[in-house]
This record gives sequence, structure tokens and C-alpha cells, in this order.
Amino acid sequence: MFKSGIASGAVAIMAALLIVSSGCQKKEGPVEQAGKKVDQATEKVGQEIEKAGSKLQDASQSDKK
Repeated sequence: MFKSGIASGAVAIMAALLIVSSGCQKKEGPVEQAGKKVDQATEKVGQEIEKAGSKLQDASQSDKK
């Protein structure tokens, strides 16, 4: 009986900690949201630059032929 009481108490404590820790997660503020948008825009611009570079390289290769 004593061992099952310890086990059920441990389970209850773990469950309580899980519930409390999930409630402590900070929501993103406006600065974090803006930072994510800047990161996404920067990534998109980088991809477009790579595409343009590839097109220029392909064009210069076809001119040499």
C-alpha cells in the first residue's frame, strides 16, 4: 500500500508540474512577431537573389556557346 501511494503521489506531482509548466509559456510579443516577419522576408529575398543569380549565370553560359 505504501509503494502505490508513493507512485500515485509522484504521478500527481508530475501531472501538476506539466500543467503549470504549460501555462508558463510566454506568448510572443510584438517585437518577436516583427522579428519573425523580418526573418521570413530576408529568407524570401535571399531565395529570389539566388534565382536571379542562377538566371544570370545560365545566360552568361549560353552567350559563351
